[in-house]
Amino acid sequence: MLEGLTPKNPTHVMRLVSDERTARAVADIVMETFDPNETAAAAFENEALGHWETEVYFADAPDDAGMRQLIAETVSEQAARALRFETLAEQDWVKASLDGLSIVEAGRFRVHGSHDRGRIPHNAIGIEIEAALAFGTGHHGTTRGCLLMLDYILKRRTPRHVIDIGTGSGVLAIAAARALHRPVASGDIDPVAVEAARGNARLNQAAAHVTPVVAKGVSHPALYAEGHYDLVFANILARPLIRLAPHIATVASSDADIVLSGLLAHDVPGVVNAYGLQGWHLTRRIDLEGWAALLLHRVAGRPLSRLDF
Repeated sequence: MLEGLTPKNPTHVMRLVSDERTARAVADIVMETFDPNETAAAAFENEALGHWETEVYFADAPDDAGMRQLIAETVSEQAARALRFETLAEQDWVKASLDGLSIVEAGRFRVHGSHDRGRIPHNAIGIEIEAALAFGTGHHGTTRGCLLMLDYILKRRTPRHVIDIGTGSGVLAIAAARALHRPVASGDIDPVAVEAARGNARLNQAAAHVTPVVAKGVSHPALYAEGHYDLVFANILARPLIRLAPHIATVASSDADIVLSGLLAHDVPGVVNAYGLQGWHLTRRIDLEGWAALLLHRVAGRPLSRLDF
């Protein structure tokens, strides 16, 4: 998924200082409205200053007036007036990535930048992400939620065949490969994301097990295998997840677990229903920063219940 991966060579940024609710609302509406290949948004707490911030990165110059109108109509006029637009120099982005990147803890996994390489405990699995790709490091609630699900699954069983659909920066595929010491299939529709994931696999000595490919869903010879995968990751967005449900059903094994994310709270019932029609039922849910990560298990004969939501 391109949550977390900035547009290639971002040229402009929109910033907002606000309360938590407003910051998340602005980031959510941007992610739902704009192409993730061209725009990336993040909302985060600035603990040092005691407020929340929203940053939106653009591959091309945004329509300032149009953005203010969108935020005024969907969030508030006060938030629209507080928006600030800046031209972003390439060196500014790299520096900002380095300055803002801290270690992300998710069970046994630690996602970090090169400057924190020496701070990873010996009993943890460290995953290093290049600074210029900091938006894909696990700071986003969707990625961290999936890593926590992986940690939960590994405490209960050892998956045999794993696939990461919409791999983005490759964090999930690399984490699974490092933990299991076996190949993990992965792909993404965006060539920039695939190149980033390949670089991160090399950086983390996982290239022998993780070789991402450019693919729409599972439609690539390196990914497609009927009834093969007993653990599926798909950290994308609600609409493509619903469209992918029958395709994932084809490649998943009869006892498969799937981990889905990229979901806001209101997306969960529709996604659970779509996968329920394919035989999966919700067994665990993690909510972080307004995003939901779902663990579903394939169990024949169990009726879908509204309580699953």
